Amino acid sequence: MDGPMIITLGTLALASALFISGKIRSDLVAIGSLVVLMLFQILTPGEALSGFSNSVVIMMIGLFVVGGGIFQTGLAKMASRQLLQLAGTSETRLLIMVMLVTSVIGAFVSNTGTVAVMLPVVVSLAMSARTNPGQLLMPLAFASSLGGMLTLIGTPPNLVIQETLQNAGYGSLSFFSFTPIGLVSIATGIVAMLFLRRFLPKNDEDGDKKHNGRTLKELARKYQLSRNLFRIQVGADSPIQTKTLLELNIPASFGINVIEIRRKTSAKNQFFKTINQEIAGPGTVIQEDDILYVNGTFEHAQRFAETYGLVLLDRQAPENQPPASAERYATHDVGIAEVMLTPNSRLIGQLVKQSGFREKYRINILGIQRKEQYLLHNLKEEKMRFGDALLVQGTWKDIALLAAEQADVVVVGQPVEESRKVTMDHKAPIAAGIMLLMVLLLITELIPAVASVMIAAVLMVVFGCVRNMEEAYKTVNWESIVLIGGMIPMSIAIEKTGAAKLLSEGLVGSLGGFGPIALLAGVYFTTSILTLFISNTACAVLFAPIALTAAVQLGVSPMPFLFAVSIGASMCFASPFSTPPNALVMSAGRYKFSHYLKVGLPLQLVMGVVMVAVLPYFFPF
Repeated sequence: MDGPMIITLGTLALASALFISGKIRSDLVAIGSLVVLMLFQILTPGEALSGFSNSVVIMMIGLFVVGGGIFQTGLAKMASRQLLQLAGTSETRLLIMVMLVTSVIGAFVSNTGTVAVMLPVVVSLAMSARTNPGQLLMPLAFASSLGGMLTLIGTPPNLVIQETLQNAGYGSLSFFSFTPIGLVSIATGIVAMLFLRRFLPKNDEDGDKKHNGRTLKELARKYQLSRNLFRIQVGADSPIQTKTLLELNIPASFGINVIEIRRKTSAKNQFFKTINQEIAGPGTVIQEDDILYVNGTFEHAQRFAETYGLVLLDRQAPENQPPASAERYATHDVGIAEVMLTPNSRLIGQLVKQSGFREKYRINILGIQRKEQYLLHNLKEEKMRFGDALLVQGTWKDIALLAAEQADVVVVGQPVEESRKVTMDHKAPIAAGIMLLMVLLLITELIPAVASVMIAAVLMVVFGCVRNMEEAYKTVNWESIVLIGGMIPMSIAIEKTGAAKLLSEGLVGSLGGFGPIALLAGVYFTTSILTLFISNTACAVLFAPIALTAAVQLGVSPMPFLFAVSIGASMCFASPFSTPPNALVMSAGRYKFSHYLKVGLPLQLVMGVVMVAVLPYFFPF
């Protein structure tokens, strides 16, 4: 061992120790490792930074944006609702279904792409089933790798061993040569995860008790919005067209307040923006087809509609009927929130109409919770008291502005974060079409995979499935991107210094004399261990010729040994940075390095034992 090899292995060992400890951010550790390797001139600056131009890293960025579009359009929610109907709320059935669906997709799409597409779906599914997403996201990542063993294109190591066999004159593998062993892998993975899931994060009871504000659905239910907020549409012959709300004086005449107007735009391209919303003010001019959101009793709203020939879109909700979805009252632009009066608030004792919310912040007060009582009508003349909670409606930006500037009230929850939870359901078909296009391009390989993903990401932004470029950047988990980009050059250093070759040849050479089973086990577990530190493709490229040579020297078929290389390189579960899928779910699942050791390491060992046992039956020596 020379100096560069010692430095490389030492840096790798230190980085691994820091990853395990979790005391320093993983992306900082990865960057620090690159700096060390550059300072000792083991890697050139170009080699050290090559990870950030790697197609896998660029693909991950694009896939995060695609996943953001799937989530923001509500497509993930719709898909999770369908899966939830099939699986119910049983965590066991959910886990099995998620792993099966992911495995099937992973057979045709890269494991990174599979996880990025499924991640928002599974998070939404877990939330709907009141299950910690951490219970499902690690099985999701592992299933994507398991599914890659079903077909020739499922994972790069499969293609590597096919090329090795062809070059050696053993013929080529068919598209489904891997399917039998892939089915065994999936079955083993699902059974093992049913036992190992106890080590995954469970529901955070302490977190559930934190008061972060009621959800939109809870607010709609508590304040009975479905019984006090109604939609009225302006017809073509209505006399209120072209008039302002000030001229109509609706509150005095009918006892209701027009708080919001939604109107269709005349934009040439309806894909970009379909609905324009604005908080109603005195100068707002009524137009044909406007939908007025009015706050008041059903009788008053009905009388207003009949007087001016308007269409009342909502019926009076029976007392025993559950409230309508809160999505009717909140979108990505306009929302509702709860506001608490502070003990020293200057608003205490003042009338609602004197609050200045509407004049200064363009915010309407829809209701007041006073102890166990909810005040919903004639609020303008109501005096505010200490302890009151006010339900307000306005644009999310205005609500956030109120939270930042107004010392007399506290806005419960985080308006900006809450606004991101409101999905643009009318864009869901567009997002589905873009996702389908991406999958087809990935399967057919008409263009490079990275180009397919980037096209899909751009289309998500262009067609408004992701609201804007700022939101697109926010969908990317940059810690994962830097982590993977920083660790890819580590494999270059390991190969460049000869450390990987020295380790692999030594292990394989020492086990060759104990027979084909021992050699098969040595090839598999050496590959499996090394793939924790270098990419699965690089690992397969390194080990495939060594395994082939060892098999020929023993006078046995190289087929099981090369399959051992492919499977060992792909079945890497014990580290978050060993594969992009593992890194993708780390943040969303709130996993620590220890979770991968407790769950992934046993699964990796079990998979190795099973594969060594069954490979000779599928591919005899």
